[in-house]
Amino acid sequence: MLSSRLLALVALAIVGTDAFVYPVDRGTPADNANALDLSNTSTDSSSIAETVTQVDQKGGATSDAPPNQPPPETAVTAIDGNVLDTAVPVSSSPTRRSLDLLPKREASAKFRRQDLGKYKQVFAGTGTGPDDRDGSIQGTAYLTYTIVPNNTYSVEPCLAFCDRVPGCVFANLYYEFNNLGLDHEFSEGSNLKCAVYGDVHTAAEKTNRGGQQLYPAPGGLTYIQQSSGYALEQWADIATPDGYEQVFGPLEAANNAPGYMGFAFLDRYDVQACADLCKKRGVDGNGGACKFFNIWRAVFSDKPQTYTCSMYYEVADASTANNYGQGDLKVTQSRGYRRKSVVPDGGFESYQCSDGSDFCYTTSTSTWTATSPAGGNLDATIFHHQSYAHSGNSVAILGSANGADLLPGTLKPANHLDTVPGKTYTIQFFTSSVYSGPVLERDSFVTVLWNGQEVQTFHTEYAPWAYHEVTVTASGNDELAFTGGKSTAYVFVDDVYVFQS
Repeated sequence: MLSSRLLALVALAIVGTDAFVYPVDRGTPADNANALDLSNTSTDSSSIAETVTQVDQKGGATSDAPPNQPPPETAVTAIDGNVLDTAVPVSSSPTRRSLDLLPKREASAKFRRQDLGKYKQVFAGTGTGPDDRDGSIQGTAYLTYTIVPNNTYSVEPCLAFCDRVPGCVFANLYYEFNNLGLDHEFSEGSNLKCAVYGDVHTAAEKTNRGGQQLYPAPGGLTYIQQSSGYALEQWADIATPDGYEQVFGPLEAANNAPGYMGFAFLDRYDVQACADLCKKRGVDGNGGACKFFNIWRAVFSDKPQTYTCSMYYEVADASTANNYGQGDLKVTQSRGYRRKSVVPDGGFESYQCSDGSDFCYTTSTSTWTATSPAGGNLDATIFHHQSYAHSGNSVAILGSANGADLLPGTLKPANHLDTVPGKTYTIQFFTSSVYSGPVLERDSFVTVLWNGQEVQTFHTEYAPWAYHEVTVTASGNDELAFTGGKSTAYVFVDDVYVFQS
């Protein structure tokens, strides 16, 4: 019977490739198409700035809306330069707080605010005389409103309401007259409204002057009096979303970084919502899935305008946060977050040649192990050679790198993964199977194993660098493995990530 080595040589002879060079001999891939190219992939800051001038997210307590409604879910108002006709809610994650109907307080209740947030007055009202007129806030990040007793100017009950509303940092307290609902329909029996927001606003944004005909004519039009604003002095720490870690911020500059995928505008500053969008962002064929986002507050002409969520397949840091705004646009509250992969060194970049050269290979590093089945030789290897890699300089190869046999190899992280039992994870990676050319690569494959069980087999055949992903459920201390390839149907593996879904 012919040996596996002889079988490989026969296969090479059939296709006329007697000059075939194996990977260990520093061969050149037949094609290295779709290796990561970061040219011209930086943030499209001009598109973001232009869209800022087009979007209108300003709102407030409408005259006919009932009080004590739950704040709506954070919504997307624009995406990749297109302003949406109707804001689209960001799907809630299991960790997001439930939006139940907010509890009402009886008019006789005593409002005690010990140990609650401390507020400062941002602006005062203009009076309650017969001819005094004022305006309520029309601003970004409107959440909801309540009605407080009007037997006095009830600042404390209003601020207590803000304390109870998730995300509230600002309250606008004002009287609204000639409102049929306030006067007769709502049970509170008061016309003193307390509107709360997720951002701080100024007197320049008191643009709702009333003027609605809510009583049958000839009843008077609505009007506003004594509109004052109060801002939380110290905001609560922003929770880091599950599966992410904060890289920088808050800064007064946004990222201008490579690997940019696009942006969305949110109707409030919501880190969790931006994290959700990053997970849902469509995959970039060259760079893979979203791994980093930059959220920042856009101030235009000294007023909050929108909240930008920029997404990237490359992780950035504060060194690229150099976009301070353009013209009347200013960047504020800029924060960056990266997705946490439970696989260390998914790009194999910790492996370097000990002699400082640009070509070497091994079957073991501090973070990965590459093994052959019984009788096999170099059926899985880790190479440091830039022309073999999808990104960086290192890569793993499945299939005997010296052509010694036709057996598949196995690649594993050196240690079990630090996963959370019961959580869902997404395994993401790139493969290339072009090294030997179309004929010899036609049987190439790679199988993803999770705790020794097959998750999915990819019959890659002859294909340039391509993105793959599978979803698994963690048991805790899980084991990931890739098996496949066979000389000369090599499978190159690079940029492996395991993210919490």
